[in-house]
Amino acid sequence: MVIAWPSLGRVLRAALQEALKLELLARNVCDPVSPPKREGSEVEILDADQIATVFTAIKGDRLYPIAALAIATGMRRGELLALQWRDVDLERGTLSVERSLEQIGKGLRFKGPKSRHGKREISLPPSAIEGLRQHRRQQLELRLQLGVGKPSDDALVFSDHEGKPISPNNLSTWWRRAIAKLPNVSHVKFHALRHSHASALIAAGVDLVKVSRRLGHGSATITLNVYAHLFNKTDDDAAKAIEAALGGKL
Repeated sequence: MVIAWPSLGRVLRAALQEALKLELLARNVCDPVSPPKREGSEVEILDADQIATVFTAIKGDRLYPIAALAIATGMRRGELLALQWRDVDLERGTLSVERSLEQIGKGLRFKGPKSRHGKREISLPPSAIEGLRQHRRQQLELRLQLGVGKPSDDALVFSDHEGKPISPNNLSTWWRRAIAKLPNVSHVKFHALRHSHASALIAAGVDLVKVSRRLGHGSATITLNVYAHLFNKTDDDAAKAIEAALGGKL
């Protein structure tokens, strides 16, 4: 039998500790035991060819604008779905992550971003700025066709035709259907776009702290734990480059 330490293990330790206080036991036999480390699994990352395959396939689809912003910013699914136009500054080329959309059963609620540091600002690459401009034009055109006029400042960047939030589950369903028949990527989750963004930053040699802040991690340690294998790979490449430069002179 395998015991899940975060749940049953803690209950057992607490129960024995209580028995120790009541002097029913001489010692807590759980004290010397350290909880087992979680086995790490590498995150899913799309390479350049896979990214090209995916975005070619979803071109013109309602999924395209949000997927494009996901890989351009590394934002989480809930953060993308909670983004409002007032959070976006296309002139400065930045956006602010101030909330996240969470699905609870069949209901939806907005909450603060996952990071313990609260909101964060993300700079946008030129392609993302142009993509958002085009998406806003299309959104305005649709609203005019429906006769609902211009959206308010707190309107969602990504919404249904009535301006209501898109549920995270629906977004994941759209994604699965869009890539279901694509070779080599049909198993990949939407969250892989966030990991692919992080991978690109690390490969480009962006400072760990900057990567962590952009992703909204609570600390750089979290970023290192999640993407340690990528940093190791980068370090191996750096070692090979140094060896090539030295030409075996040492």
